[in-house]
Amino acid sequence: MTTDAISRLQAPMERGAAARPKAGGFPYLAESLRQAGVTHCRMAVPANAFLYLTEHGDVVVQGEPLVTGFALAPRFDEAALRADQASETTFPAFVRACWDAGIAWYDVDTAARTCTYYGSDGNSYTEIYPFVTLP
Repeated sequence: MTTDAISRLQAPMERGAAARPKAGGFPYLAESLRQAGVTHCRMAVPANAFLYLTEHGDVVVQGEPLVTGFALAPRFDEAALRADQASETTFPAFVRACWDAGIAWYDVDTAARTCTYYGSDGNSYTEIYPFVTLP
């Protein structure tokens, strides 16, 4: 992998963040990433680590872990996840809410415009996000 893959990821992340409205902005970021060649975004929630699969090389982005050492995984709670999605939270608050709702990882498929959330117990919830046009 070259640093080219990293720079090709950073630019659309900035573009998507700039284009997004205060609420419901995820589809703008996802569309910006799709246009830049990102096929999937995989988030390991307790580790707060993203794996971006791109046509230019795969890139890992490591955030501050939510859990260190041993911890019990919360039970999967789709209702809690949906309630948090309706609020206007920061991304770190969203990641914390995912963990609190029992989400162990999630996968965004930018071509299918889906995000699938997985619990450690095998439960999952898939949602389709809307098509958007970037400015």
